[in-house]
Amino acid sequence: MAFPYLEAVVGFMILMYIFESYLDVRQHAAHKLPTLPKPLVGVISQEKFEKSRAYSLDKSYFHFIHEFVTILMDSSILYFRILPWFWKRSGEFLVYLGLNAENEIFHTLSFLAGVMVWSQITDLPFSLYSTFVIEARHGFNKQTVWLYFRDMIKGIALSIVIGPPIVAAIIVIVQKGGPYLAIYLWGFMLILSLVMMTIYPVLIAPLFNKFTPLPQGELRVKIENLASSLKFPLKKLFVVDGSTRSSHSNAYMYGFFKNKRIVLYDTLIQQCKNDEEIVAVIAHELGHWKLNHTMYSFIAVQILTFLQFGGYTLVRNSKDLFQSFGFDTQPVLIGLIIFQHTVIPLQHLVSFGLNLVSRAFEFQADAFAKKLGYAVPLRAGLVKLQEENLSAMNTDPWYSAYHYSHPPLVERLAAIDESDKKTE
Repeated sequence: MAFPYLEAVVGFMILMYIFESYLDVRQHAAHKLPTLPKPLVGVISQEKFEKSRAYSLDKSYFHFIHEFVTILMDSSILYFRILPWFWKRSGEFLVYLGLNAENEIFHTLSFLAGVMVWSQITDLPFSLYSTFVIEARHGFNKQTVWLYFRDMIKGIALSIVIGPPIVAAIIVIVQKGGPYLAIYLWGFMLILSLVMMTIYPVLIAPLFNKFTPLPQGELRVKIENLASSLKFPLKKLFVVDGSTRSSHSNAYMYGFFKNKRIVLYDTLIQQCKNDEEIVAVIAHELGHWKLNHTMYSFIAVQILTFLQFGGYTLVRNSKDLFQSFGFDTQPVLIGLIIFQHTVIPLQHLVSFGLNLVSRAFEFQADAFAKKLGYAVPLRAGLVKLQEENLSAMNTDPWYSAYHYSHPPLVERLAAIDESDKKTE
């Protein structure tokens, strides 16, 4: 008797939904707490706390509904074998168009086109409500309906342009890869990720946002001096018009080798009281670079990707696995989809482990900025970002340990203060 792979996958998905819903309930209870955590009393204003609490509760109620609908659809699609039915229909659609349904690349692209249409239809109501009701209600949404749909159309167009060559390449590699398939797939994805990291900020991101050089002035001089003191090869310093879509704020850096760039959201510049707070945030980001966090994260992702492809090569020819999900053929894309579902338990463990490492990196980057003399402005900057983004002030320890890639504000401030005490 064949192992019931499908039932096991669906069963685990439901178990994980129950577990994560339990964590969501714990976090929802934390959102309802009427008072600030003691370390934040006198640091965060009561007005900001009440706004943050209302925003967090709104998002939490919405999250419960969204997650319930998602698990209902995903488990139903698998359990009632909608995927094999849709695969057959996509082949029939090719025949209707006069194309060869036996061509796996054409068949796969037809299948993915249908999946994309289905995803857009099912996701659109939730995305619209999140953007134009919740985000707008709390003063974050700045985009018009026209801008929203224009971005969506651009995203679909990019998928149509970029997707087919990538899909075709993966199918050919799997078909021709032989015993070195895992290496070829990993090598292809490595090259693809490097190419995308190179062209995204230059060709793709400007399609959605406007990037302008940070004007000459004290802020620019301070950031350039900081970068120079750390021997960070800063080539360009941009401001992005994040305010055209949202009042949330952020900053990030990107680039390879001697061609590094830093991007500040215009909202970050507007919200911080003084330049030192912004420079302290940049010092934190440069800490990630100086401490090689970006390199370590990239290497970890590459190792995990290689292991995943190695696992895929072990199961891709399992007829029992495909038949359990309702397929009488073994298409490359379907094999990848099924494999991703079968390793969900490992994915959750890996995600938890990566979050632990990420939080450790955040503490280290904070300590790095503190050693540069930015403890006070970094503290003020973190508080300002927490206030202006209306981030959750009260967090459940189980929920944050499982979900958060960044430590809660209370823990970050405590670490900075503890560092100060040790210094004293």
